[in-house]
Amino acid sequence: MLTAEIEIRTGSTEQVYDLTGECEQFLSVVDGDGLLHVWVPHATAGVAIIETGAGSDDDLLTALEHVLPRKEKWRHRHGSPGHGRDHVLPALVPPYATIPVLGGVLALGTWQSVCLVDTNVDNPVRRVRLSFLAG
Repeated sequence: MLTAEIEIRTGSTEQVYDLTGECEQFLSVVDGDGLLHVWVPHATAGVAIIETGAGSDDDLLTALEHVLPRKEKWRHRHGSPGHGRDHVLPALVPPYATIPVLGGVLALGTWQSVCLVDTNVDNPVRRVRLSFLAG
């Protein structure tokens, strides 16, 4: 299995960060078929396959704010106000995704991107583990 860990700086704002370029770079040494597994080893971030750049990324953050409002009184209370919602996020946006790879190329559909979803404004740096399992 080929594996690597990358660091992503999301800063201090909620973000949908497009990882597709990093995934493609990781796969640049692969010429066969298999699976790319994307894993975020954090309790407050997730991975989504979503369209970016046409507003869907912002729509996702808006939807998450409606489902998990920061202003609620969450039982999990350390960190900035409303941080408890960030710990619920991975139940809705899981911390992983697995994407088919064909001939060393991600088999994404039209407009699909692999994205890190980070609503935790207290943690500006994220690690992402990329693993390729040959088929």
